[in-house]
Amino acid sequence: PLLNILHLTVFMFSCFAGAAAEKFDKATKFNLTLCPISFYQNVYQKVYVNFTNKNFAICFNGFYNSESNDDCIIGPKPDSAQAKFIIREKDSSYEAQSKAAVKTIRSSMTCSVHFDMMYMNKIMADVAVEGKLVGSVSLGSADSGFADISGCRISGVGILPNSTAYFEKTCRNFICSIDRSVTSTGCGEQEECDGSGRCFTNLICTVTGPTVIDFQGQQSSVKDRCVYSLVSDSSSGFEVLANFQERRRRDVSFLDSVSLRPAGSKVYFHLEQGGRIKTVLTLKSPVQQFKDISLSKDKNGLTATSLFSGLKMSALFDGYTAQIHMRGRNKQGSNELIIILQLFNEVDLLRFFLFFCFASCERQYEDPVDSQIDRNLISEQCNLLRAAPFSSCNKNVDPTPYISACNRTLCEYSSADGLGCQFLWAYATACKLKSNITLGRWWLDAGCSEPQALCQDKLCSDHEFCGRKHSGKTGCLCRALFASKYKLSGTLGEPAVCRKNSGSITLVGCLLEEKGINYSVLHLNDRSCRGVMDEENHMVTFSFDSSNTCGTEIMNNGSWINYKNTIITQSSSDVVTRHDQVFIDFSCYHTQPDIKIFNKLTCRLVCSSVVQHIKSGEWSYSVSMKVYEDGAYTRAVNSGVLLNQKIWVELKTDGLDAKTIAVVMDSCWATSKESHDLKPRYDLIIDGCADPNDGTVEVEGNGAGTSTYFSFNMFEFSGNSGDVYLHCKIQLCPKQENNCIPDCYNEPIGERRSVRSPKTNTYPAIISMAWGH
Repeated sequence: PLLNILHLTVFMFSCFAGAAAEKFDKATKFNLTLCPISFYQNVYQKVYVNFTNKNFAICFNGFYNSESNDDCIIGPKPDSAQAKFIIREKDSSYEAQSKAAVKTIRSSMTCSVHFDMMYMNKIMADVAVEGKLVGSVSLGSADSGFADISGCRISGVGILPNSTAYFEKTCRNFICSIDRSVTSTGCGEQEECDGSGRCFTNLICTVTGPTVIDFQGQQSSVKDRCVYSLVSDSSSGFEVLANFQERRRRDVSFLDSVSLRPAGSKVYFHLEQGGRIKTVLTLKSPVQQFKDISLSKDKNGLTATSLFSGLKMSALFDGYTAQIHMRGRNKQGSNELIIILQLFNEVDLLRFFLFFCFASCERQYEDPVDSQIDRNLISEQCNLLRAAPFSSCNKNVDPTPYISACNRTLCEYSSADGLGCQFLWAYATACKLKSNITLGRWWLDAGCSEPQALCQDKLCSDHEFCGRKHSGKTGCLCRALFASKYKLSGTLGEPAVCRKNSGSITLVGCLLEEKGINYSVLHLNDRSCRGVMDEENHMVTFSFDSSNTCGTEIMNNGSWINYKNTIITQSSSDVVTRHDQVFIDFSCYHTQPDIKIFNKLTCRLVCSSVVQHIKSGEWSYSVSMKVYEDGAYTRAVNSGVLLNQKIWVELKTDGLDAKTIAVVMDSCWATSKESHDLKPRYDLIIDGCADPNDGTVEVEGNGAGTSTYFSFNMFEFSGNSGDVYLHCKIQLCPKQENNCIPDCYNEPIGERRSVRSPKTNTYPAIISMAWGH
C-alpha cells in the first residue's frame, strides 16, 4: 500500500512477542518498503539510524550530522548504547492501545515501525523538518510508550497539529488541524505583502486610448465622448475622473484629460495635454502643494499625488495615457476600502465645472473602415508584450488586457501619433509602478521612441488635440467632429463677413496645421496685411477696413457693397519656396459669401529611385539615387509628400571596393528644367558640404565609404508649379592617397580642402531625379 502508517511511534521498555527484532549499536539503514512511514506529510521507505557521542538519531534521507537539513528525530543516546528495530504487522489489540495513547491517530493501522531503547528516566526528543526544529516530544513512559511526531509541512516548514505558523515573506498564516489538513489566511484580495509580514494595498489602473484597465485587470472600452469616474469615495468626496474625446476619427474615443478632487475639497484639478493644469490655481513651479494634493511636472508628464483612505494615490498623465496608482496600508482595512471599478456616466454632474462638454456625448458615429490597416503587423506589435524584456513583468502585471486593447484600437485607428507604441509605453509604466521592475531601453528593439510626454508645453484649444503632423513634428490638429463640417464643404474656415466699412475672413488654425500651411506666411493682396491668430482658439483672422483696404477690390452699385480679396502665400526666397502656394479668393456682401480654395498641397516624385551605370577611368560601377521618408532609410517614398516635408536621399554605388575607394558627393543642386546646367539653380550641397544658405540640409557619411546621404525639406521654385530636377555630382577618391572626408567646419566655401584624386578628377559623374505636381 502507498501509506501503511500515519504516525511514527517511539516505544520504550517493551518486548514484541511474535515479531523478530534486530538489535544494532552503530549506524544502520533499514528498509521500510513493507511499512512506509509518513513523516510530516512526506512518505519514506527507508530510515537511517545512527549514534553520536550524545545522540541517537532517526533520519529519512541520510545519516544524521550536526549540519543535516534532513527530516529527523534526535533524542539522547540510550543508556545501553544500543537499540532494537522491528516492523510489526496489523494487530487489533495493539492498534487499540496505540489509538488510546495517541488521540491524533484517526486512520486504520496496517503495520507499525518500532525502535526499542532503554532509558531509566523520561526523555525528550527533538523533531526537525528539513533541518529546522519543529518542537520536542516526550519519548513516553512505561505506562504508554507512545509519542505523536506527525504534523503538516508547508514550504519546507513543519507545523505541529492544532497549531499555526506565520510566513512574513508572504504574510500568510497556515493552520495545521488535528487531522493534518491545512488552511491559510493572508492579505486581502486587493493587497500585497511587503515581505516583512505587513500587508499593503498596491493597485494600478491604466487608461490609454479608449481603454480602461481597472485595478483588478478588467478591461473596458469607452465608445462615447463623456466623463467617467475611475475612483470615488462618497464619504470624503475624493474622486478621480477621466474625460474622453475623439481625435482623428469620430468613432474612436481617446483619453483626453484627468480630473482630481481632493478629499474635503470642491476644487477639481484637470491634468491636460501639453503639461497644462486647469483649475482656479496656476502651477508656477515644477512642484506645488495645494491643500492635500501635490502637483509636479517633468519630461514624463504631469503627476498629482494625494492621500485616499490611508493610501498614497498618484495620477500620472503624459497626454495620452493615465496611470492611477494606489499604495500603502489602508487605515480602514482592506475589506472596507471602497473603490469604484465599474465605469459610470458622470456627464450631467460635471457639466458645470468642466471646461468642455458635448450636449450629446453619448451619440455614436461610424466612420469608413481604414483599408490600409495591416492586422497581422498589428498583432505582431501588440504581442511584443509577451516577449523579452516585457515578459519579465508578465507575472506581476498581466499583459492580456493590454494586448487585447492594443489589437482592438489599432484595428480601428491608424498608428498615427505613435499609437502602435502607446500600449507598450503604458505597460512598461504600469510594470514600474506596480512591481518596481525597469525594462531597460525596450523601445530600441520595439522600434519606438523613448517614452516621454509627446506634446509637453504644446497647448491646444478645446476643439484640437496635439498629434504628429506629416513632417513628424507635433502640432495642434483638429478633432474629427469639429473638422467634419469644413471637410464636407471643402473649406478651410468660416465664410467671410462684411460690414459697412470693413470685412474679415477667419481660417481654422488646426486645418492649416494638418495641410502643412504656416499661417504666418499668408497675407492678403497687400503683403503687409497678415492673419492674426487667437491664442485661445487658434483661429486665424484676416481683416480690412476703410483705413487699410489691404488691396481689397470694392464695388458699390448703390444697393450693395461687394468686397473682393485673396489670401496668398509669401515666398520664402526669390528662387524657391517650401510652403504650399495658397490662393483663397473670397468676396462678401451683406449676405452669406463663399470661400473657394485653390491650393497645391503636395508634391509627387516622378520616380523615387534612379540608377546610372558609370565608367570612370579604370573603374566601372553603378550609382543609384533613392528617396526615403525616414532617417533610417527603410520607407521609400512612393506617394505624394508635402512641401517643407523632410526627405532623405541615398546615393549608393555598386561595384566599388569599399576598402580602397570612397565616394565623395561634390555638389547637389536643383533646377526648374531637366538640363543640369540651366537657370534658375538652387544649391543644396557645395564642395561636399551643406549650403549654409539652406538650414534644412544635412549631410552624412560623405567620403567615408561607397555610399553617402543627405536630407532636406521639400520645396518648389517660386512662381513655377512645374517639375523640379535634383542633380548630384560625385567623385571617386582613393583612400590610401587622400583623406576623402570634406572639412565642413573649419574653412569657408570656396576655400575648402580638395578631396579629389588626380586619377579621378576628370571623371565626375552626375545623376539626376525629378519631382513635380
